Amino acid sequence: MSLHVFLYGAGVSSTLDSPPVLPLDASVRTAPRRRTRFLALPEARWALLATAAFLSAVPLHFADAPGWTYGPLYAIAYLAGGWEPALEGLRALRGKTLDVDLLMIVAALGAAAIGQVLDGALLIVIFATSGALEALATARTADSVRGLLGLAPATATRVTADGEESVPVNRLSVGDELLIRPGERIGADGRVLDGTSEADQATITGEPLPVLKTPGDDVFAGTLNGTGALRVRVERDPTDSVLARIVTLVEEASRTKAPTQLFIEKIEQRYAVGVVAATLTVFAVPLAFGADLTGALLRAMTFMIVASPCAVVLATMPPLLSAIATAGRHGVLVKSALAMERLGEIDTAALDKTGTLTEGAPEVTAVCPATGSGLDDDALLALAAAAEHPSEHPLARAIVVAARARDLRLAPARDFTAKPGHGVTATVDGRFVTVGRPDSGLDAEADTDTDTDTDTDTDRDTDVEGGTVVRVERDGALVGTLVLADHPRADAAETAAGLTALTGTSPVLLTGDNPRAAAQVATATGITDVRASLLPEDKVTAVRELQRAGRKVLFVGDGVNDAPALAAAHAGVAMGRAGSDLALETADAVVVRDELAAIPAVVRLSRAARRLVVQNLLVAGTFITVLVLWDLLGHLPLPLGVAGHEGSTVLVGLNGLRLLRESAWRRPDEGRPRAL
Repeated sequence: MSLHVFLYGAGVSSTLDSPPVLPLDASVRTAPRRRTRFLALPEARWALLATAAFLSAVPLHFADAPGWTYGPLYAIAYLAGGWEPALEGLRALRGKTLDVDLLMIVAALGAAAIGQVLDGALLIVIFATSGALEALATARTADSVRGLLGLAPATATRVTADGEESVPVNRLSVGDELLIRPGERIGADGRVLDGTSEADQATITGEPLPVLKTPGDDVFAGTLNGTGALRVRVERDPTDSVLARIVTLVEEASRTKAPTQLFIEKIEQRYAVGVVAATLTVFAVPLAFGADLTGALLRAMTFMIVASPCAVVLATMPPLLSAIATAGRHGVLVKSALAMERLGEIDTAALDKTGTLTEGAPEVTAVCPATGSGLDDDALLALAAAAEHPSEHPLARAIVVAARARDLRLAPARDFTAKPGHGVTATVDGRFVTVGRPDSGLDAEADTDTDTDTDTDTDRDTDVEGGTVVRVERDGALVGTLVLADHPRADAAETAAGLTALTGTSPVLLTGDNPRAAAQVATATGITDVRASLLPEDKVTAVRELQRAGRKVLFVGDGVNDAPALAAAHAGVAMGRAGSDLALETADAVVVRDELAAIPAVVRLSRAARRLVVQNLLVAGTFITVLVLWDLLGHLPLPLGVAGHEGSTVLVGLNGLRLLRESAWRRPDEGRPRAL
C-alpha cells in the first residue's frame, strides 16, 4: 500500500456527505451499524505518522546519537502533524482571523528555534493526536446519520397491470403498489394493502423487536421486512420519507450552532488576540529585567500553549450534536443545535388534544340497533358502512374500518350524496339509507368539536371524545345509532406524568374542543389545567401569557391550527405521523411516529447535553486557569503544559460523545432501553 493511499484513502471524510446508495443485494441484510474506524480518517493517519516518527527519534536523541539520525525523524513529526493546522491557520489569517491552530504551530516552531526541538515535536504530536480524536468525535456523531443513508434500497418491485417491474426507488410515486418479498427492505413509506409479516423498525423508531404488519398498517422506507410477503401502497414521495427527513433534518442540525457556541466563537477571536498580546508581554517583561532570552522565550511559548482556548471552543457542539444524533436514532428529529439547547430549558409544557394527546381518529365504540328494526349489530354496522363507503369523512372511514374488522360484506351503494353538516344518503339493496346527524334530542347532548386539522367536512362530528352519535335511517325510519370516540393515546398519561416530573408543574391542555370533551381527556391523563374552546390565536395568547409570567413553554401539537402556538413557544414539538406540513415546518422537533413518551425523553436528553456543556466549560476553564497561573507564578515545563492543554481538549471532546450511548436515552430508573 502506498503512502498516499495510507494517508488519504479513497476520499474518506468525517463530514455528513452522502455516500453512494447501496445496491439491493447489500441493503437487504440487517442494518449496518457503521462506525468510523480511527485510521479511516486522514487526521488519524497523519497523527500516527507524526507519533511514529517522534517515538523513533526520542531514543536516539537521549542516546546522544548523531543529529543526522534523529533530526530527519523530528522533521517528519513536525511536517506530518503540523502541515494541515498550519495551512488552516494561514488561511484564517488571510481572512483576518486568528486561528488557535496557528498559535500552536508558532509555539512549536518557537520552541525549535531556541533548541527545544523535542518539546516542540511533542507539542505537534499531542496537538495532532488531539485533532484526530476531535475528527473521530465528529465522525462518530455523523455515523448514525450516514448509516441511515445505506438503509434505503436502490430499487423496488412495482406491481403493474402487466405484472411486476423493478424500478429505481427515486422513480416511485404516491399511489404505486409495491411487492415486498421476505428479507427485502421497504423502498418507500406506505400502507399495507395485503399480506402479513413483521418489520424490523429499530433504525427508525428504536423498537427492539420486529413489529407485526397487517393490512392497514403503516410501513417505513429503509425498514427490513420479515418472513412474509407484503403488498404496499406508496403514500409518501421517496424524497419525503421518514428516513429521508431524518437524514435531512439531522444534517441541517449539524450545520447550526447553539447560542452558547455562537457566544464562544464571538469572543474566540478577541481571546486569541489577547493571548498573543499577553504572550508578548510575558516574553518582553522578564527580558527587560535581565532574564535569559531562552528562558523568557520558553516561558512565553508555554504560556501561549496553555492559554489557548481549544478546549473551550470544543466544549459546546459535541454534546449537542451527539444528543441530536441519539434523538434521531429514536425517532425524534431535532432541527438544530439551538432547538436541542432550548428543549432543555423549558419549565412548562402545553399540549394540544386532538391528534396529540388523543389518537386523532375516531373508532366505533358502540353499535345500537333500534328496537323493532330487525337488525342485529353486524347488520346495522354493515348497512351504515355500505352507505358511508364512498365518503371521505373521518367518521365514514371509521365506520367502514369497523365493518371490515368484522369481515362484513358491504353491499354496493348507488345514488350517493353527501350533505355537509348533515351526513350522507345512498341506495343500498334497493332501500334509501341516511347516515348522519342525530335528531335534535340527541344533538343537544353533544357540542361541535372545532379542533380539527383535516380539509374534509367535520360539522357532523358532534363530540368525538364524549362519544359522537351517528343516526342510521332506512326508508325514513330510525334503525339504530352508532357511537364513535377518539381515545387518548396509550402513553398520554405517562407522558403527562413525565413532563410534570421534569418541569415541576402539570402540563396545560390547550384545545379547540369543547370543555366536556377536554375535561374527559384531562381526567384520563392526569392534567389539571384545562383551557378549551380555543381558536388558534387563543392558543398563542395562552402560550404568551405563560411566557410573560416567566415560564419557558414547550408546546406540542400536530395541526395547522397549532402552528402559530408552535412558533410562539420557547420550543415546539410536532407529531410527525398525522402532523400538517405547516406544523412540521414550524416546530423545532418532530416525533416521527407519534410516540408521546419520546417527548420527555428528548427533554431529558437535552438537559443532559446542557449539563455536559457546563461540565466541559468548567473543565476547560479550570485547566487553562491552573496552567496559566503555574506558568506565570512558577516554572511549568513545556511538555507538561502541552500534555495538560491537549489532554483537556481530548477530555472535553470525549465527554461530549457520552450522549451517543444507548443509555443516554433511558430514564434514570430504567435498566434497559425503551422501545420508543
